Amino acid sequence: MIPMDPTSQTDLKKLQQELLYEFKKTDILAQALRHSSFVNENLELDIQDNERLEFLGDAVLNLVVGHVLMKRYPELNEGDLSKIRAGLVNESQLASIAEQMDLGSYIQLGKGEIQTKGWEKKSILANAFEALIAAVYLDGGFDAAFNIIDDRFSPLFDDVVTSPANQDYKSQVQELVQMKRQEMPVYTVVRESGPDHNKTFRVRLEVGEMQAEGAGKSKKAAEQEAARKGLELLKSDD
Repeated sequence: MIPMDPTSQTDLKKLQQELLYEFKKTDILAQALRHSSFVNENLELDIQDNERLEFLGDAVLNLVVGHVLMKRYPELNEGDLSKIRAGLVNESQLASIAEQMDLGSYIQLGKGEIQTKGWEKKSILANAFEALIAAVYLDGGFDAAFNIIDDRFSPLFDDVVTSPANQDYKSQVQELVQMKRQEMPVYTVVRESGPDHNKTFRVRLEVGEMQAEGAGKSKKAAEQEAARKGLELLKSDD
């Protein structure tokens, strides 16, 4: 779909309805949707692209997502929170949210970017979404930006937090044995099998008399699996 002209009040109104936010100053909304390629081809218009807004929007996004994560998951430590936030506030995730909003159809692009379907490029979509958040922040304040970010990201929070990729079972075992003042966990590779390019590792976790084993395609993965099983055993002893 070729982008519409975002200077059209009708198009701007449609986007605001999608956002559930009405701008007081639509010129800043138009700037948020203006790619540098368009500005460079229209220097006589004396207009600004969205790159400065993109910078600010990135900061607002990180602040709000970090704030929400801290409130929703008080049990998570700084490392876990940082990792989860990075999984949410990145080019791929922001581009996906922008696609859901059909944001690409509102972006003003230069002729070259239009020819290469710039409105579908993840970098352009993600940057435009960041600029849009900054525009809301500048036009309506922190609460307005917070509400939009919370609305757009809310379905993602639980998915990211519960993802197996974010479960550091070794750290949980470490914290549990320290709390119980038990012997420190020891991980030992007990077996390697398969060809060099496709090895499988088996690791044994020992905490005092408790033992658990896990397998994986890397030593780290096998250790995490052993820790996951060991954690269940340690908790069942409570």
